[in-house]
Amino acid sequence: MRILQLHCDYIEFSPVKKEIKSAEEIDPKPQHLDEVVVAFVAVEDGDNSEVAKKAMFEISESMKKVGCKKLLLYPYAHLSSKLASPSTALSLLREMEAKADGLEVHRAPFGWTKSYKVQVKGHPLAENSKTITAGEEKEATSEALKAESKIQSFWYIMTTDGKMHDVGSFNFAKHANLEVLAKYEAAKKRSVDEPPPHVKLMKKLAIADYEPASDAGNMRFFPNGRLIKSLIERYVTEKVVDYGGFEVETPIMYDSHHPSMESYFNRFPARQYNVNSEGKHLFLRFAACFGQFLMAKDFQMSYRNLPLRLYELTRYSFRREQSGELVGLRRLRAFTMPDCHAMCKDMEQAKEEFRKRFDLSREVITGLGLDESDFEMAIRFTEEFYNGNKPLIEELVSKIGKPVLVEMWKERFFYFVLKWEFNYIDNLGKASALSTDQIDVENGKRYNIEFIDESNRPQNPIILHNSPSGAVERVIYALLEKAAKDQKEGRKPGLPLWLAPTQVRVIPVKPEFLAHCEKIAEKLTESDVRADIDDKNESVGKSIRDAETEWIRYIIVIGEKEANASKISIRDRKTGGVRELSVDELIGEIKTETKGKPFIKMNMSRYISKRPQIMV
Repeated sequence: MRILQLHCDYIEFSPVKKEIKSAEEIDPKPQHLDEVVVAFVAVEDGDNSEVAKKAMFEISESMKKVGCKKLLLYPYAHLSSKLASPSTALSLLREMEAKADGLEVHRAPFGWTKSYKVQVKGHPLAENSKTITAGEEKEATSEALKAESKIQSFWYIMTTDGKMHDVGSFNFAKHANLEVLAKYEAAKKRSVDEPPPHVKLMKKLAIADYEPASDAGNMRFFPNGRLIKSLIERYVTEKVVDYGGFEVETPIMYDSHHPSMESYFNRFPARQYNVNSEGKHLFLRFAACFGQFLMAKDFQMSYRNLPLRLYELTRYSFRREQSGELVGLRRLRAFTMPDCHAMCKDMEQAKEEFRKRFDLSREVITGLGLDESDFEMAIRFTEEFYNGNKPLIEELVSKIGKPVLVEMWKERFFYFVLKWEFNYIDNLGKASALSTDQIDVENGKRYNIEFIDESNRPQNPIILHNSPSGAVERVIYALLEKAAKDQKEGRKPGLPLWLAPTQVRVIPVKPEFLAHCEKIAEKLTESDVRADIDDKNESVGKSIRDAETEWIRYIIVIGEKEANASKISIRDRKTGGVRELSVDELIGEIKTETKGKPFIKMNMSRYISKRPQIMV
């Protein structure tokens, strides 16, 4: 059975004529339904009551997510070329209608040609498709996923003095976002009921959009988005290389029956994409871990080589996150993850390295444009590790300078004994992990990674798993959510200057000043400033408003006065003022603000008139 499901403002349909002899006998009058989910259904050969029951369950569950209780079942043969017989199809549609508990159900007539008009709502969950089959196997669930759902966690708040407070009695009066994080983690509700603000912004700024021809959670990035992603990728990579990371590259797919893989599946809570090829059951990687571990296994190492830091920017990692959780850039099924593993000779070295990477992650996150007030820290550990390593944990909390959420386990479920992450709290009260690091005490042995110690004996290293930024797409999500919050609270939204696709826009008052604009733009470009020219035949006021809408920081308007002066009037969107500066002074100001950040040239035409209009 194939289903195309639409959440609609309304649908109007009129039966026109009978298409098959066994069409239902009805009164062919027009119908109009408001605020309705329309399920276009093609019943296929082999479908049965089990399929009808599954289909109705899937439809009902997705309707809960959009908050709609009115359903129209619409027979739609065009979704499949392997249709069931008309009698079977009508019978199963009636079964679905009967199984729709708690819903107001309508059904379009079967066997009729119909004209219809529909208006679909504009949110990410408004459109989806499903294929339901008889005897469909349940998705394989790793032991780690099963364990994750059954973990008994003990929640606390640790304050900067190292004291542990029961989360239920802690006073959150001055820590509103921490309270949101604590409630979010306790509820474990990852799905969303409405699109967060960044979804509208990522489209408005022509950064990214959903790709309807791909699987859910696989995005397309327009030139602006690709440039922003490239800059973030380059920045994080440079920071990790400066820290001492060795950049490598590993495959994106692996044999799921490789001994180390089968074992790892049961220790890492992720759902994977599967691929069958030439008799092998492959899966797309959900992290860079096993690729780097298999590489390290083939290294000949001494304790003198440790800590060994392997780094990869995975474009892409793949995780089949649950569909209700996929919205915008917050949670994806294909994402870019900077992933750095450190092989350490013992726990003491691991803890020392852990401290360095904590500092690295704080530097990276703030360098990307987020303040420490923008995120909340969670730290997770086993009770045994906490009792033996309190000074380390208290040191991390003290460094962050504010209370953190603690999750403690009585026993170890996964491969790590300690994990922390920085969580961004968005405008809908959802928490999303950015930077993270873990102390892994299992995988050195699992992958047979060895080094020779001081006594000339082989040992397995302790491994640290660090992403200093988290997924690159999620960084963009956090920056856009931060901008949305600024806008809501009366501040001008914007991106950090080094990430802005256009840093300076030059606008001629009349066409005769275009040549002078070109000279200014060329000088800026030669000085590694992204500058463009609004050469459209529109009023200056309209051009300035367009630049404001695109969050362009500096706007230069060139008329007769400016063309003949050494200094020009420059609108600074950040301050809201207009200043008289020379082009060299403007370049110096931009260089100062973007110091230490990578630069990439503009990847669209310098001239606005030559750019395609991106429809989102």
